[in-house]
Amino acid sequence: FMSSSLSGILKVWEVATAACVYTQPVPFESKEEASERSLTQCMLVPERNEIVTVSVEHNIVLYDAQTLHLKKQLAGYNDEVLDVKFLGPSDSHIVVATNSPQLKVFELATSHCQILYGHTETILALDVFRKGLMFVSCAKDKSLRVWRMNKDGRVICVAQGLGHANGVGAVSCSRLKESFIVSSSQDCTIKIWNIPESLTSKAKAALISSPETLHAKVTERGHDKDINSVTVSPNDKLIATGSQDRLAKLWSCSDCSLLGVFTGHKRGIWCVQFSPVDQVLGTSSADGTLKLWGLRDFSCLKTFEGHDASVLKIIFVSRGAQLLSSGSDGLLKLWTIKTNECVKTLDGHEDKIWGLHSSKQDDMVVTASSDSCIMLWKDVTEIEEKEAQAKQEEQIMKEQELSNLLHEKRYLKALGLAISLDRPHTVLMVVKAILKETDGRKHLEENIVRLRKDQKEAVLTFLVTWNTNSRNCHEAQVVIETLLKHEAPDSLLQYSGIKSAVESLLPYTERHFQRLSRLLQASMFIDFMWQNMRLADAPQQEDMTL
Repeated sequence: FMSSSLSGILKVWEVATAACVYTQPVPFESKEEASERSLTQCMLVPERNEIVTVSVEHNIVLYDAQTLHLKKQLAGYNDEVLDVKFLGPSDSHIVVATNSPQLKVFELATSHCQILYGHTETILALDVFRKGLMFVSCAKDKSLRVWRMNKDGRVICVAQGLGHANGVGAVSCSRLKESFIVSSSQDCTIKIWNIPESLTSKAKAALISSPETLHAKVTERGHDKDINSVTVSPNDKLIATGSQDRLAKLWSCSDCSLLGVFTGHKRGIWCVQFSPVDQVLGTSSADGTLKLWGLRDFSCLKTFEGHDASVLKIIFVSRGAQLLSSGSDGLLKLWTIKTNECVKTLDGHEDKIWGLHSSKQDDMVVTASSDSCIMLWKDVTEIEEKEAQAKQEEQIMKEQELSNLLHEKRYLKALGLAISLDRPHTVLMVVKAILKETDGRKHLEENIVRLRKDQKEAVLTFLVTWNTNSRNCHEAQVVIETLLKHEAPDSLLQYSGIKSAVESLLPYTERHFQRLSRLLQASMFIDFMWQNMRLADAPQQEDMTL
């Protein structure tokens, strides 16, 4: 039989001798006390020749029944998700920092999860190098760690950096090459760490047995309060930081010297990001605004207002033409930089959105929130534009076909096509064209009767609109008369929206009949006066004759 324990190790026992005959080999030190690796359940699945275990972290792990080697891992409850990044050369994975010392790496295609151990306290932030194979994490344990993914997708820790006096809250990687890391801490300092060649070379990295130790090249006190964000420019020459002291600052990468200060936010700054195409820095703040700053004169170029709560993260998308921001109210907003306009608001999360990252192709975005949810968003702008263009071309073709049908006096098909276009005015024009013909009422009646039920329901909806206008009420009343004449009351009651249609038709119909009554009375009065005038003139004409 088999057993699982607090140490997280599976053991196989012989029933006859009660001896342990096999112990699962694990890459960590075994401790006979409760930890995040502790197992609560295990079960053999003979059909798949697998062993399924459940950990205290609500993770489901599948092992090969013969070798006890890990086959697949499914992560359970995420708790509060603090950061997320795409990972892999083709963005095939995501790495997630939850409210725990463990990292989770998910393969998007299969949902297979690797759990990475190393940090001893909650991981606060992540960043990925350009190639997507190496990434950095930082945590409350005052350290940062460098991780590398090999060809088969397995991730290992290759380096760690120690030196901050408090928790490390933000980290950023160099953009051009895997050459350095910048970190910022609650101790208000910025540190620049060089990456040794042994970590960037695939051949040398494969030989690393234990994490190398990184040493900070430069340390600089940057702000008077906690530094919430740090980022490196696309050319690796500049560093920007944002702090609770409401300031953003620009630094030189070479010696960490201060180049300028951006002032203007009314509350603490949560995020800073360089534009990928312009000499512009974007910032987001707890004052609910986003700002764009010029790197030459440090002036504010644009301010975006629209969030009702703190703006926690921003990224440039659409090749630098748009901004995507996430708020503490769970909303994502897409902004067009040229017009200062919010073109889309996405409501998917229920709590603060701490993680926001776009893919290398700029066609997908991943978000992570305090509501324990991780969401993938796909850019469908191009698809929607193609669909809109195809729809427009189809509409033009149908309108041309409708014109041809009217010209050929094929009214039934014309009426059906006009209804399918869902244009009340177009259907009205077809009805008017039919009524202009000789025996138009008869032809209209024949065509209305031959329509399908769903088409008649559509016409009923349209004529409610026609009936509100005195110019079109005649056509509406003709169609109503036809429906009442040829449809049984029980059949009409089955029509979709019949109740609201009748309620809308009655007041306008009464008004039209009142107007007709007044016109009839006026015409009768004119006719009476005309007749009296003729009678008065008749005797005078007789006298003149005599």
